[in-house]
Amino acid sequence: MTFNTNQRYAGRLNAFKIGAAEYWPGKNHVTTTDLLKRASTVKGLNAADLNYPDHFEDDTPAELSQQLDTLGMTLNGLAMRYYTNPGFKLGAFTNPEEAVRLDAIDITLRGIDALSEMGGSLMTLWVGQDGFDYSFQLDYTRAWDNTMEALARVCDHNPDIDISLEYKPNEPRSFALMPDVGTNLLALKELNRSNTGMTLDFAHVLYADEMPAHSAAIISRYSRLLGVHLNDGYAKRDDGLMVGSVHPQQTVELLVEMIRSGYDSAIYFDTFPDLSGLDPVAEAATNVSNIKHLIAVAEKLTDNNDLRTAIGKQDAPTSQAIVASELFGIKP
Repeated sequence: MTFNTNQRYAGRLNAFKIGAAEYWPGKNHVTTTDLLKRASTVKGLNAADLNYPDHFEDDTPAELSQQLDTLGMTLNGLAMRYYTNPGFKLGAFTNPEEAVRLDAIDITLRGIDALSEMGGSLMTLWVGQDGFDYSFQLDYTRAWDNTMEALARVCDHNPDIDISLEYKPNEPRSFALMPDVGTNLLALKELNRSNTGMTLDFAHVLYADEMPAHSAAIISRYSRLLGVHLNDGYAKRDDGLMVGSVHPQQTVELLVEMIRSGYDSAIYFDTFPDLSGLDPVAEAATNVSNIKHLIAVAEKLTDNNDLRTAIGKQDAPTSQAIVASELFGIKP
């Protein structure tokens, strides 16, 4: 078994704002088109994820579609960002004020319309503001009910658009309403809509105290794995480090699971070179190079009968030796 031969790779577009003054001398305002052009200079970066409404401030959906075509890039999908209303700090879908919740829903529906106009089909929802910071701050039942009501409206707005939930245990709130794979799967079961699934972010999964391949397998069993954000970190926060820089073995295991489940969507590099001022083009190029190597390793391991046998017996010394041989060149 092999990975998608036409695998698409997308990078975090806002990272390409790094060094804007030097890259665009004399330019006072960097547009989404500017960011796409810079991202397109990375060899192998052939897809794009756009944030809504942020990336649509200067360009219409039609204009951005044309720009992607010109650059030879495809649209992977849109991701909602709930920044426009200061009231969202107390939640978007869980906000105590009905008017704010309705505003969050309305923005999401407009994002879905923009996505449809661009010919896309994947809308990712990470509702980081929907959570709490103190005991006795949130009516948990009401917050859950409001979220289910909002998600139902979002899903029913356009059944041709897949709505993918991306989870994260905390940040910006101390606790997320739906912080882990199990809670999100319960929500999707209750929601009971066919155009739903989940997006797995590697660093989020790590600091939710989960094993990425395990979470992917559970998602594929009970729902659909619609998106994968690859990065790395030290499992304490959302570090956004380069792919495979801390957990190469866990990354390879996730890739093996993705191959076995038939994952065929884009891989999105959700990494943060801006945190330390790295060159975003060089950083993205490293992500592409790293993932291609790790995919090649994963493809060798996927159909390795000795590895399957070792896993079947929970024979960790043998399985580790086999993986180390392919990943690090260590011969037993």
